[in-house]
Amino acid sequence: MRRFWLAVASAEHVRRGRAEGFMQVNHGKLAPLKRLKQGDGIVYYSPSEQMGVKDGFQSFTAIGRIKEGEPYQGFMSAGFQPFRRNVEWEDGREQPIRPLLGTLDLTRDRNWGYALRSGLLELSAGDFAVIGAAMTGEKNGLWRIGVVAHP
Repeated sequence: MRRFWLAVASAEHVRRGRAEGFMQVNHGKLAPLKRLKQGDGIVYYSPSEQMGVKDGFQSFTAIGRIKEGEPYQGFMSAGFQPFRRNVEWEDGREQPIRPLLGTLDLTRDRNWGYALRSGLLELSAGDFAVIGAAMTGEKNGLWRIGVVAHP
């Protein structure tokens, strides 16, 4: 069964992963990535442009599908070796969350931001479709990321 996920990271980090075809969560921890399976949908929410900066960015920054393969360790500066998963990212624009607040199951609770602190949470198929349509501008194009059947 295909599942849909929301990951949280700064836009700067998401853009790097998108450019290089991978994702990582929770500062490179392995356990959350093990929950993801090939074909699952993934969308990133970025509360800020840069990690640790409160700038009110609050946007969805990437959407795609988990590729075949297991989590692996990447190599970064100073010996940091975060765990990653490969992702087939879709073309799409960054989408502020504000216009979607009234339509997402995710934001029904008054304190919806609290749930995002986990760094990775399951998302409803409906929310994934709404976010995907807003980011890609194609309601019918969502078959590419597994939300709807191919037309």
